[in-house]
Amino acid sequence: MAQFSKSADVVIIGLGGIVGASVAHHLIERGWKNIIGIDKSGIPTDIGSTGHASDFCFNTMHDQMTIFTTKYSIDFYEKRGRYSRIGGIEVARKGDDERMLELERRVSSGRAFGSRVEMITAAKAKELMPLVEEDQIQGALWDPDAGLVIPRSQVVAGELIRDAEETGKLESIPNTPCTGLDIQNGTIKGVHTSRGYIATPKVVVCAGLWGRLIAEMAGEDLPVMPVDHPLTFFGPFEEFAGTGKEIGYPLLRDQGNSAYLRDTGDPKSTEGGQIEWGYYEEKEPRLCHPRDILEKEQARLSPSQRDLEMEQIIEPLERAMELTPILGELGYNEKHSFNGLLQVTADGGPSIGESPSVRGLWYGVSVWVKDGPGTGKIIADWMTDGRTHIDHHAIDYARFYPIQKSEKFIHDRCFESAFKIYNPPVHNREPYSKGRNLRSAPYHLRERELGGYFMEIAGWERAHGYASNEHLLEKYADRVPERLHEWDNRHFWRVSNAEHLELSENVGMVNLSHFAIYDISGSDAATLMEYVSSSKVAGDTAIGKGVYTNFLDDTGGVMADLTLLRLGENRFQMIDGGDAGNRDATYLRRMAQDKEWDVFIEDRTDHYGCIGVWGPNARETLKKLADDPAGLDLENFAFGAAKDFTLRGVPVKGFRISYVGEQGWELHFSMAYGLALWDMFREVGITPVGVETYANSRRLEKSLRLQNADLLTEYNLLEAGLARPKVKAADFRGKEANLTQRDLPHQAAMLCTLTVTDNTDKDGIARYMVGTCPIVDPKTNEVLIDAKGRRSYTTSMAFGPSIGKNIALGYLPHDYCEEGRQLEIEYFNQKFPVQVEAVGMKALYDPTNARMKS
Repeated sequence: MAQFSKSADVVIIGLGGIVGASVAHHLIERGWKNIIGIDKSGIPTDIGSTGHASDFCFNTMHDQMTIFTTKYSIDFYEKRGRYSRIGGIEVARKGDDERMLELERRVSSGRAFGSRVEMITAAKAKELMPLVEEDQIQGALWDPDAGLVIPRSQVVAGELIRDAEETGKLESIPNTPCTGLDIQNGTIKGVHTSRGYIATPKVVVCAGLWGRLIAEMAGEDLPVMPVDHPLTFFGPFEEFAGTGKEIGYPLLRDQGNSAYLRDTGDPKSTEGGQIEWGYYEEKEPRLCHPRDILEKEQARLSPSQRDLEMEQIIEPLERAMELTPILGELGYNEKHSFNGLLQVTADGGPSIGESPSVRGLWYGVSVWVKDGPGTGKIIADWMTDGRTHIDHHAIDYARFYPIQKSEKFIHDRCFESAFKIYNPPVHNREPYSKGRNLRSAPYHLRERELGGYFMEIAGWERAHGYASNEHLLEKYADRVPERLHEWDNRHFWRVSNAEHLELSENVGMVNLSHFAIYDISGSDAATLMEYVSSSKVAGDTAIGKGVYTNFLDDTGGVMADLTLLRLGENRFQMIDGGDAGNRDATYLRRMAQDKEWDVFIEDRTDHYGCIGVWGPNARETLKKLADDPAGLDLENFAFGAAKDFTLRGVPVKGFRISYVGEQGWELHFSMAYGLALWDMFREVGITPVGVETYANSRRLEKSLRLQNADLLTEYNLLEAGLARPKVKAADFRGKEANLTQRDLPHQAAMLCTLTVTDNTDKDGIARYMVGTCPIVDPKTNEVLIDAKGRRSYTTSMAFGPSIGKNIALGYLPHDYCEEGRQLEIEYFNQKFPVQVEAVGMKALYDPTNARMKS
């Protein structure tokens, strides 16, 4: 076969699946031309997950991005005449109260983010889905928008590709695997294939199950893993003979049994008059690295359809027969049944976005059929505009640190994700048990000796509280409530609220070594940091000064929230949150490259540790250790200053800032000194305080914002309550938008602080809310929606022991931004009254900030 030499504006690797086809469609819709799509097999795919997918859509997730991509995809399929909006039911069996609560939680999440799910009775579920045994269930959720892509998503993919080809803007090349990527100086230049070379500045990897193999060609890995998904068929089922339907009854999910069921409609339809029953392994999921997937000519059905043994599923199948006896009445179609490979991920989210290490190399991997077209739109918008209309932090491939992309980490985390696909319900604060103890502070063993209750972020082990402090529960018993509802108390340690109060009465220390630390230097370092920062950080900013700042996008949306220390004329240190650091550092590198600025960005996270020492006695306690005690006095160490000093000879950089609203310092040090500092702090009686106080309870009492929760790109700096008194003279990204927004008579919404005025539920139990709750007008029972169409929900929630109330942050439409305004939130499908306490940035605890500036 002759070798070709082609060029394209974009090459899509894996065009034949629903994701690749959707990316092509939406890129053309956004004005892109000269696109080439290749696939290792047929187009549309005959080997990928799209080729065998069950093709149903439910919209019952708990996050805004997924609810958007699913809703968009459903509407997209339907507009093309390729969707049966038959509805879907999720049931809770009798005795499975946890599943019933999860259904109620999904209804509230749906209200928050715009789906239409609702609770129904067991009798109503039976009426809608006659195959269900009513006496087996206590209740159900109804999703009126659930349904089936018809006749198959594979057909839709083919149609999208055909339509794109007809525009003359897409060329598709089937049976042409990618054999290598041409990467020069960290930038994609082309794609090598089995049939020739394609020069291109942009590549989108939509290779699904084989995505990791393409990533390996770029010297990186994707935190995803194929896993067996048993798909079984029973028949013949003649209920809808002669109707021509692809599906007759609503979809059924029995997630307490980790299973689902649907009929396949008319015997003459695509799947031919059967009952399909699918299961997700709960105990021993069978993962498969893509390098071990069979080739097309080796597989009985296809590479993504592996043989299934009845023994693998007999136990859950027997349970399924209790709920839907028809499974035991029909014959088992062994030849049609198989293990279908699908993708699971290391954190539950897909790998989407540009590679952190190769410019122009984009990924769209681990996306289900229900999200395919929506994800195609997100990728096309992102590539075209440099942003998406919904903050994409949770899907951005750049969120993963290198340590989270090792083969061992990927396997272990994906294994854990695999048996949680359906069951059990995943808690908002659910920790992973796999992939732990990768990164820890030098005094980690001391924390363990104190009985630290550890959670993990970005690979770092963080104690949320310490058993050694449980004697404080007696001291503060009347101010630290017990959480009697198991969900509210799960993955929470009551002692952390006692530590919170002790810090405010005396002095405490918080392990902050999870901070992402980056040194930024080079002849253009000041130019870069001034341009990306909304605050003044360079120019005549004093060396040694620390500045709190934000990064904005072109629309003024908030991209990052961090602190910069100016260490020299062209030398800065960026102190960032552990979860956001890699993304923010990647952004800086890309900006410097695009602007051709001379900047070097070095990850120093593993070199520096940090302990926050705060409380009304912080200064006097540290003076006992300081070699120059007077240097810590108020007149010598102003709030916001950063200075080097020594504690018993140990060098530290003290940054006088506080995220807990108390006097004190962040003390930054070389990791080698961490243990010595911890021990001397303990020697002078400083109480270890878990990160719960820092990250949640006191943060909410101070109305402090958290990036990727309260601060999102769809809201601007003024709406977030973070506008500076005046806009700096120097140019910065987003400045034009920021100035326009400042000129408005008012913002469309403002981030407000709310308190729950009555937290007693219908069973008389005091609730301590976690997660996301819709914010509702009690007069209309409608979720608040601002002039830009953005829905109101709680972005952060925690109980504040110093205030004695549940506190929440949430964006409210302008007309509701009034202190004292009475509203409601929904938690587990129950209403709770809330009051607007502050509009914009206004603390409930020490609103004048006198304590931390003392």
